[in-house]
Parts: sequence; structure tokens; C-alpha cells
Amino acid sequence: MYYVNVLILILFVLLSVVFLTLFERKVLGYIQYRKGPNKVGLIGIFQPFSDAIKLFSKEQMIPHMFNFLIYFFCPIFSFFVSLVLWLVFPFLINLIDFNFGVLFFLCCTSLGVYGVMVFGWFSCSIYSLLGGLRAVAQTIFYEVSLAMILLSFIFLIGSYSFIDFYYFQCFIWFFFLCFPLSMCWIFSCLAETNRSPYDFAEGESELVSGFNVEYSSSGFAYIFLAEYCSIIFMSVLYVIIFLGCNLDFYLFFLKVSIICFFFIWVRGTLPRYRYDKLMYMCWKSYLPVSLNYFLFFLGFKCFIINF
Repeated sequence: MYYVNVLILILFVLLSVVFLTLFERKVLGYIQYRKGPNKVGLIGIFQPFSDAIKLFSKEQMIPHMFNFLIYFFCPIFSFFVSLVLWLVFPFLINLIDFNFGVLFFLCCTSLGVYGVMVFGWFSCSIYSLLGGLRAVAQTIFYEVSLAMILLSFIFLIGSYSFIDFYYFQCFIWFFFLCFPLSMCWIFSCLAETNRSPYDFAEGESELVSGFNVEYSSSGFAYIFLAEYCSIIFMSVLYVIIFLGCNLDFYLFFLKVSIICFFFIWVRGTLPRYRYDKLMYMCWKSYLPVSLNYFLFFLGFKCFIINF
């Protein structure tokens, strides 16, 4: 039953990714005063499945000079890492119970950097290499702020398990206690998942499509499955940390849907940021705020213990 439950979890994650792509295209369509996909099936509900069939049946483009094994293995590795992240989901039925779920999450997100780096390096294209370098720099910098925010909550709740966020938010959400931290977290997640306005790895005007420019067919599909899977997971994690973690109530999934809508809404409204301003914002805004909260929580915990 353990393996069956994990299989069901992966299946529903993939279904969520499929319908998130349809939801994004619909929302962006209405933002731009158009309908979005509405031909395949009722109101376009089968459009993601037709897109998947089209992608996996297209011809695979093969660059002239490249490392065959690594080039084809990297999209699958990136997709695998984004699925492994879901093992830290704090099930109340004890499907998979990680006492060190926070550390496991940080390790897996760090592994995602290698996939993006290898995408750009082994495609043997200047555009891919520049897009990969941008993505790696941006991801590493914003992982620092994410780690500091998580470290603050580790000192506050005294545990590395995500299930303890459920017990500590029974009466009041951390969103109201740590509103600046929640804003730092959500915008760091935008940068971590390479989403607009921080999608410098995919700057169409100068990098064509960034680190994935040489990928087509199934490789392209795996890359974007990994990206949208990470978006859903980051939305779930935001709800767990800041908006209460009542997993057996339908409002939990409604809150996750609202955060996913926020990711899409930001893409449809904000222009792309300048790259140097992105780095300055990390080091001069997000990191000082997370460090100050970390010191505050550390002092508060020491005061409570001594008192």
C-alpha cells in the first residue's frame, strides 16, 4: 500500500500540472482580452492532453556537437527532482513522515541547480550557456534567502518537520505574525522557479528561449513539467508555512489554488525586471529582512527558554 499511495500521489501531481497549464492559458487569455484555448473538448478542457500528444510525437532535434547521454538524461533528472520534493508533504495519515523534511527540501532544491547548469553547458550553444548561467546565479542567490527564512522558523517551532507547522498555526497563521517574511518568501519562490518577472533564463529578446533552446519534443515537455510541478509545490509550501496547514479541509486546496493564481497573475501584469536589480534586491532587501527576523526569533526563543 505504501508504493500504491506514492504512485497515486505522483499521478495526482501530474494531473495538477496538466490542468495548471490550462488554467494559466485561460487566465492569461482573459488578462489580454481573449478567450484562450476553447476548441478541444468542452471549453478547451482537453487542450493540455492534445499538447502532450503533440510534444511527445514531434521530431527530436539533435545538436551537432553534444554529449548524448547527459543531454537526454538531464530533463528526466530535473523532472525526477521536482517529483521527489513531494515526499516532504506533511500527510496526517503518515504516508511519508520526514522528521528532517526542511533539510530534505533544501537539498533537493539545491540539486535542481545542477540540472539547469547542465542544460546550458551540454547543449553546446551560446544562448543555452548564457541562459543556464543566469538561472544558476539567480537560483543560488535566492536559495540563501529561502534558507534563512526556513531557519528562522526552525528556531521558532524547534523542529525540522513540516507537520509541526500545522500544530503551531492552530490559532493564528504565521502570515499575520511575519507578513514581511511571507512577501520575501513568495517573491523568492518566483525567482527560484524562473517565473516572470524574474525569468531571465528565458529572455526572448536576447536569449531566444534560454537554457532550453536546443530541446524539443519529449525533452522540452519534461523541462516544463518540472517547472510547473515546482510551482505547485512552492504554492503548497507557502500555504503550509504561512497560511495554516489543515490538510484535511478543502480550504487548504483553495488557498493553494489562490497562490498558483498569484504566480500566473504576476506573469500577466508585471514586466521583466532588470538583471542587476534582481541581484541587488536579493542582497539588499530580502536577505537583510530574513536575517533580522532570524535574529529576532533566535533572541525570542532564548528569552523564553531562560524565562
